[in-house]
Order: sequence, then C-alpha cells, then structure tokens
Amino acid sequence: MSRSKRRPTLTDSVQAASIAHRFYLRGESKLDIAEAFGISRFKVARILDAALEQGLVRVEFDLPAPVDVGLCEELRSAYGLRRALVLERAPGKQTRPEMRRRIGALAAELLTEIVTKDDVIGLAWARSVNVMTEAIRSLPPCPIVQLCGVQAGMDMYDRSVETVSRLAAVSGGDAYPIFGPLVLPDRRTTETLRKQPGIAETFGQFRNLTKAVVSIGAWQPGESTVYDALGPAEREAIGKRGAKAEVSARLFDADGNALSTGLSHHVLAISAEELRQVPEVIALGYSTPKAEAIDAVLRSGMVSTLITDADTAQLTLELAAKRPPRPRRAASA
Repeated sequence: MSRSKRRPTLTDSVQAASIAHRFYLRGESKLDIAEAFGISRFKVARILDAALEQGLVRVEFDLPAPVDVGLCEELRSAYGLRRALVLERAPGKQTRPEMRRRIGALAAELLTEIVTKDDVIGLAWARSVNVMTEAIRSLPPCPIVQLCGVQAGMDMYDRSVETVSRLAAVSGGDAYPIFGPLVLPDRRTTETLRKQPGIAETFGQFRNLTKAVVSIGAWQPGESTVYDALGPAEREAIGKRGAKAEVSARLFDADGNALSTGLSHHVLAISAEELRQVPEVIALGYSTPKAEAIDAVLRSGMVSTLITDADTAQLTLELAAKRPPRPRRAASA
C-alpha cells in the first residue's frame, strides 16, 4: 500500500512562503536565502520547486499579447533566433483570415515597439504584412521600402505599393515603391525595368535596410502566391530542384540554402543575399502546411525573429528535433 504524501505543516508552509517571497519578489539569490535560513542552497531550490508543485506559489505572466511563453523560448533556442513570438491556441477552430489578423496584430505590436527614427524598413508583399500595416497607428519618421514587385491578380488594396504608401503615411517617412510586376516574362525585361529611375532608386535602398518584414511561403498550391502565379511546368521544375520555401520570390531548399533557378532571373525582388545582410528580418509564417517551409527558412540564418502560431510552432520544433539545425545568425541584439 502506497503512502500518501505528507501535507505540509503550517511551519513548513510559512517557511516556504518566506523563501519564495525573498526569491521571487525581492530578487534575492538562493545562496543569500540559504545563509539567512541556515540551510543549503540545494534545500532552498527543493523548497521553491515543492512550493510550485503544491500550489503554494503560483507564477503568472501578464503579457501585453496572447503568446505561449514556453513555445517562444523553445523555438528561439532551437534555431538560435533573436526572438520568437508564438500565438497561444485560441478556443475553437480558427479560419485562415482570423489567424492572419492575429499574426498581423502581433507583428504590428512588435514593429511599433522596436522601430526608431534611424531605421529603414523593408516590406515584402503578403496578406499578413498588409494586415500588420493596417494595425500600426504610429511609427517614428523613417523610410519604407518595397522589397518586391506587385503580384498580378491581387486587389489594388492588397498590393505592396499601397501597403508601403500606407505605412509611410503613418510614419511620415519617404516611400520607395516598385511600380512593376513581381514575376516578369524573361531576364531581359527584368533587367530593363530594374534600370528605370524609380525602380533603381528603390533597389538602391536595399543596402540601407535595418529591418525587414517578410512572409514565408511553402512551395505547394495555395501556400505561396509565387507558386500559384507560375505555370505547371515551371512549378514542377523548381520543385525537382528541391525548393521547399519561398520568401519574396527567393527559393530555399530543406537545408536553408538559397536556390538559383530560372525564376531568380525574372523577378523584381530583393535577393536572398541582400536580405541576409539586413540586421533584423522579421518573418511571418503561420498555418501547419508551412511548417517544413518555416524550418527551411530558419535554417538559412536569414531570419532573426519569427512570428507564428502554436500548432505550427509545435510541428516546426518536431522537425528541429529530428534534424537539429546549425544556427547561422547571431542571436544577440
């Protein structure tokens, strides 16, 4: 017959509460507490652990946004990120637009917090990035730079030119748009357009970027606007080259290596190497079908901050556990 655990006495409880008060509220070290109570620091640690297990002490987080703190830290640590923001699971099943709204709002809060007047911000086209700009109410005066051309078939309100203009109007900084399509018919047309004064001026700003907000797409139907914009033959050819992920029309394999394909020569977009040089790249990647793509892009070392949802974060961590990544970007600020 197993013995039931002894219920803590009043004396034990008061001692544990006093130790917890000193540790959590006063910020005293375990060594200092041990000396004050005449016990070892290891016993102090055991008392603190027991106080949490028994419910005598409860640790609560009152965060300004609904994030899963545990998953944030696991994801940040697994990929050597500067930060990871993981939305808590919402009750009930969420639609894609609702998830996009939550991701965009979280990105807006982060950008509002970290941008200064000395920044130059780059924006890739993505619906989640558009939602983010709608949620931003104020920014210091800084330039806003479009990172890629306009995706054909999108409503005018959703196009990157309008997104850049909206955010520049909020910040009061200069806007650098790209008045040209994202995907062009051939290399010659791409080179001609890149020499146009307005577009050349925007491309010239890429070297000045200090922060960029991009979206991670998976190389599969419905998970990348670039994938959906191409014909079946080109999609298949790129897939055979090992493409798993897409960021601003730049492709990555499962190991995070940038792929050089025919697509790279006929898109108006920042290059993977130029993105890698940006000190802070905030990537928005959400929904479980994108887990492999997120894993691939994080392995590239290009991303410093990831914003995602809890289910996708869990799947991405499982991929990292099976094949531990080697972080390529320093995690320090």
